[in-house]
Amino acid sequence: MLYRSNPVNQDKLSILGYGCLRFPRKGTAIDQEKAEEQMKAAIDHGVNYFDTAYTYGGSEACLGRFLAKGYRDKVKIATKLPHYYIKKRGDMERYFAEELERLQTDHVEYYLMHMLNDVATWERLQEFGIKEWIEEKKAKGQIENIGFSFHGGTENFKKILDAYDWDFCQIQYNYMDEHSQAGRRGLAYAHEKGLPVIIMEPLRGGRLVQGLPKGAVKLLEKEEPRRSPAEWGLRWLWNQPEVTVVLSGMNDIRQVEENVRIAGEAEAGCMTECDMEVIEKVRTEINRCMKVACTGCGYCMPCPAGVDIPSCFAAYNTRYTDSWYQGMKAYLMCTTLRMNVSNASKCLKCGKCEQHCPQGISIRKELEQVKKHMETPVYHMAKVISKWKGKY
Repeated sequence: MLYRSNPVNQDKLSILGYGCLRFPRKGTAIDQEKAEEQMKAAIDHGVNYFDTAYTYGGSEACLGRFLAKGYRDKVKIATKLPHYYIKKRGDMERYFAEELERLQTDHVEYYLMHMLNDVATWERLQEFGIKEWIEEKKAKGQIENIGFSFHGGTENFKKILDAYDWDFCQIQYNYMDEHSQAGRRGLAYAHEKGLPVIIMEPLRGGRLVQGLPKGAVKLLEKEEPRRSPAEWGLRWLWNQPEVTVVLSGMNDIRQVEENVRIAGEAEAGCMTECDMEVIEKVRTEINRCMKVACTGCGYCMPCPAGVDIPSCFAAYNTRYTDSWYQGMKAYLMCTTLRMNVSNASKCLKCGKCEQHCPQGISIRKELEQVKKHMETPVYHMAKVISKWKGKY
């Protein structure tokens, strides 16, 4: 296993982290026996960063039961505050205490604000005393490092980074999201601030493995040495020294074995020029199915009406290059389920954005298509259900 140092506190973190969202299941419940077998194999091979969250049904409790069997001191736990449930200051303490109980521990090494996607949400949490609460928890040793996970555009990511003295951050990043979500510019910005960056969705929930177009699969199959689509995606990430840990939602022992093997070889700079050309060809093949040729540069922003144009187009493209589910999920998370809604239907058709688009995209016309294909009855139902649950 290769490791990279956290520049803030010099923690030695395994470059492969265990994402606990996708534990194997038996019926509707987590299969504790299989999950423990896989976690033990990962730890035995040097994985020491485990990522879970309050809302990952049963995940914290599953991890806690396993770590209590003598593994707690071998790992760094990362879990998340469900800030979307917070209605008063006391709620922060209540949810955190419940998480510690589930995890069977008295402290968490890495604690995140879950899906902190805009500054307005952070300002709302400050009204409840979040800063003072964090300082208190750090002073007591119950939280060692504070950070946030993020889904959204680059500019919002940079604003959140500047809004507080964070210890680390977590972003969605892979070779298809190089210029969307926080993107390469966001990764570089966090790195310049000296923060470790944790990567989630390195393979877009497996879609860069199982969901590749046939043409992309053929491109990879003819390359030597033979590598799986997963290995290509992971090596692309670890090639970048700005990346600290890459989370993988492993739910099969074969996935654990493959990933730890790659994580024992993939150093920064491991990709050759020819390798990068292969990735570019695969990306081109995927992009061939795209609806909007948006690079996510952000020159069209800010929108006077508050539309997050790059995120709208990124989710719309994901629907056609990946899957309907992933596209809709991205659209809800990145534009709708946030304090300041920024979906396509807010467009006033002023045209200001089109004056600055280096790709010459007819943004107003394309936003109409986004609205038509993304803001469906299913979308409106999901939005209502999320609000009913009190998440946003």
